[in-house]
Amino acid sequence: MDWTSLEQLGRVAVAFLLTYLLGFERDLRGSPAGDRTFSLIGVGSAIVATLAKDGNAPNALAGVITGVGFIGAGVVFRPSMTLPARLHLMEDTVKGLTTAATIFAAAAIGAACGFGRLLLGIGGTALVLLALEVRHLPVLKFADGRRWAPRFRNDEAAPVEVKADAQDS
Repeated sequence: MDWTSLEQLGRVAVAFLLTYLLGFERDLRGSPAGDRTFSLIGVGSAIVATLAKDGNAPNALAGVITGVGFIGAGVVFRPSMTLPARLHLMEDTVKGLTTAATIFAAAAIGAACGFGRLLLGIGGTALVLLALEVRHLPVLKFADGRRWAPRFRNDEAAPVEVKADAQDS
């Protein structure tokens, strides 16, 4: 084994650790995809990026993005059982958008590490964790959009009719 192989293995190990952290956070929040899924995505992306960096698979990262898109879609669109009066129906539900986006970020973090951009991977992980935890950290709760949402009109709501005053008529 040469030093290049050890360096590559180290980059893959960093990708594993960083994406495992993301998956651990998702596990804590009850996500359908957790530490194992995220670390597998991170390691796979890092290996593909390492191969692409060495010129062995120049278009491979595009395949990673496509594959991660399918995984994310599987997290978002999953069937749920409904039980209306004696009839079992399958119904599609849209849940897990945050987890799907985090899966995409994990693939990018793994790719950054595989390319040798470890600082970029570490910084990306820190920013993703910040985005995931902002509403749970007492110091940063003010930055949670859900806290302020009741004060604003929903874009999906019907337009508000403005009635003219008696003086205007």
